[in-house]
Amino acid sequence: MNSHAFAPAPSWSRAVIKVGSRLVAPDGRGCSTTHLLGIAQFIQRHRRHGQDVILVSSGAVAAGLSTDPAAPPAERLTIPQKQAYAAIGQSRLMRHWSRLFDAPCAQMLLTYDDLQRRNRYVNAQNTLSELLEMGVLPVVNENDTVATEELRVGDNDNLAAYVAVLADADLLIICSDVNGLFDADPRTHEDASLVPVVETIDPEILAMAGSAPPGVSTGGMRTKLQAAEKATQRGVNTVLVNGRTTEPLDALSEGTVRGTLFKRSTSPLPARKHWMLHALPSAGRVVIDAGAARALTERGASLLPSGIVDVTGRFARGDAVDIVANGKAIAKGVTQYGSDDLRRIRGAQSYEVPDILGSGANPTDYVIHRDDLVLRK
Repeated sequence: MNSHAFAPAPSWSRAVIKVGSRLVAPDGRGCSTTHLLGIAQFIQRHRRHGQDVILVSSGAVAAGLSTDPAAPPAERLTIPQKQAYAAIGQSRLMRHWSRLFDAPCAQMLLTYDDLQRRNRYVNAQNTLSELLEMGVLPVVNENDTVATEELRVGDNDNLAAYVAVLADADLLIICSDVNGLFDADPRTHEDASLVPVVETIDPEILAMAGSAPPGVSTGGMRTKLQAAEKATQRGVNTVLVNGRTTEPLDALSEGTVRGTLFKRSTSPLPARKHWMLHALPSAGRVVIDAGAARALTERGASLLPSGIVDVTGRFARGDAVDIVANGKAIAKGVTQYGSDDLRRIRGAQSYEVPDILGSGANPTDYVIHRDDLVLRK
């Protein structure tokens, strides 16, 4: 790679830095400082300059595996085994990181449930803010010891993006074992070229993602692109660099991205709408006609019963649902009607709804208010 291909680094005052399992545990078991010393030096350097840093670290399962020579390979572990080894490894992982810093570290374990429930989301936000105010380095990981499949973020790339939004960061740094995003899988294509800057994460960019290599890691390029999409939509610049060597992070400190820069959106989503789109799970689907789709996308209108042609899934008032037009999910919103009532009033004019639902229904004129609706880009 020639230096003229490198993008200038964005300025920042608060960053989230994600470190993957392959950097924490290169051989899949235990914790190693092989790749972490340079990352720790980067964090300490910027903390001394008055910048806030939050660390999102994988590696708890790998740390736990090191205590059991008879343990099967990580890819063959059952979910209860992963949870048990994560429980063993969390304290070891924290002890390992704490040795590398001259400031106190605080462990913060999150699940998807903490992100989707608004009161818990705000509590997590307050905790992070207080830790940074105290000069403590937060070390965040998913709480694999209790998380079920339904309540797991599933990978620390996406968790780091959620944390970046949660903490109101202006930079997300994903440290991986690759040099950045390539236009083809460099493991199988010798002529693959680094993509130094991504303006928008569109289907063409997503198509560049390869599969995740086997082992203790749960990510891959696709989860890194998902994370970058979440972060940039909220206005957080994101960089993907190789954390195996010190040069990319040194270059970042000096103002150059030796990897891939994903530029933040020039019109970021408001915090609540970003939370609705990315953290609030969809409980069903509402299919709308072409006229309603135009009203939502072109005029910023609320969704009315008259534009609904089908309802799938079971959900209650206050749940989030995907809004589908022409076979594609174009929006997401919080519904004012449960699925049973919505099936009864679909296609009806708003003034007809009280008669259809009967007395005591207390209906609204709209199904989803525009303030509770976010378009998918």
